[in-house]
Amino acid sequence: MAADTLSATLSALADPTRRAILARLALGESSVNELAQPFAMSLPAVSKHLKVLERAGLITRSRAAQWRPCRLDPGPLKEVSEWLEHYARFWDQSLGRLETLLTEMRAGGNAGGRDPAANEKSHDEVDSAGSGG
Repeated sequence: MAADTLSATLSALADPTRRAILARLALGESSVNELAQPFAMSLPAVSKHLKVLERAGLITRSRAAQWRPCRLDPGPLKEVSEWLEHYARFWDQSLGRLETLLTEMRAGGNAGGRDPAANEKSHDEVDSAGSGG
């Protein structure tokens, strides 16, 4: 995915209204009027959101007589998902290494079956030692 396409897609997805429009279009094609119904905004404002989505390649519009249905184009979403997959693998590997380290620390620092926190004096022990008692 070219950086320009990725930037346009991520920019389009940054707005919650546009994400809501995409969620609606995932259910099937809709007209601008149908897409505008759940929002407290004018039709021109919804049309601006649709233009952003269209420029990003996330939707297509067609014409059927007077009806101009909008349709989801999932291609750019797949490309974003593939781009994010690299980072998901990174975090999975990092968390896996952390889990291994913690397991090793528990096994090594827990010799004799004692809780590592038990090596510290309790508050009661400190209080009684400090009061001369």
